[in-house]
Amino acid sequence: MRLAVAISALILVAGAALLATSSAFSRRTTSADAVPAVYLGFDSNNYPGDALLPALKRAFSFAGYWLNSPPGGASVPWSGKRDTLSAAGFGFLVLFNGRLQHELRNPEKGAALGSVDARSAVAKAQREGFHPRTVIFVDQEEGGEMEPEQMAYLLAWIDGIIRSGFRAGIYCSGIPASAGKGQFVVTANYIRGHSGKRDPEFFVYNDACPPSPGCTIGKNPPAPSESGVPFASVWQFAQSPRRRQYTASCSATYNRDGNCYLPGLHLGSPLLDLESATSADPSDGRR
Repeated sequence: MRLAVAISALILVAGAALLATSSAFSRRTTSADAVPAVYLGFDSNNYPGDALLPALKRAFSFAGYWLNSPPGGASVPWSGKRDTLSAAGFGFLVLFNGRLQHELRNPEKGAALGSVDARSAVAKAQREGFHPRTVIFVDQEEGGEMEPEQMAYLLAWIDGIIRSGFRAGIYCSGIPASAGKGQFVVTANYIRGHSGKRDPEFFVYNDACPPSPGCTIGKNPPAPSESGVPFASVWQFAQSPRRRQYTASCSATYNRDGNCYLPGLHLGSPLLDLESATSADPSDGRR
């Protein structure tokens, strides 16, 4: 979820020529194998520009949509673009940038900020035209075992989203992290195990190769269940820039500069994170 972008007419022409294949790559269900459909999507911190949407739609079924400033950002470049993306045929992965641990201080402050951020996320989603029951994913960047203040924040955020008539989701790590003494914890498992009767959707990141195939854009995206988190509904399997400690065995799938791009559109195209999902509209945001 990182990334800067500049666009030109030359890029659009090249993209149209290079991507004149199917309108959206996916693995489809057949009566023979009953394998659920899997859809390919992308997210980028910066809005790629209206001119590039047709080329992106040839490759992707859905797009990440930031309601507030993405990590490291100072603006909200996706604001006001819901109708444009919907008209272009994209489904939505609705995202809200959450808090880092140092901002939370203690469980009481964490819970208070979680409630505040839930109200903010709902207000922004409504302003952007997303209907009640849309899934909003809070971005939990920090991985490993959650501290008490982090869990207090997440649980208050989930409760606030649900009370407002929307559905709650969490973006978090699906990579085993050291918990000391030879023990490991997967953030998604930890959060789910400490969420009580709450049942948020999970959007996990695991760009380690394997199980990730790296920066691959094709007809058979990997299923979210192959991420190592079987209950995930969305899997971010490639990031830009690539994280070298996790991607050595799939480095050839990335551009020489270490980023993931739309095929053939290196210069001026958006840096992409790649996702697979069990729906072409993971947040159910098109209605």
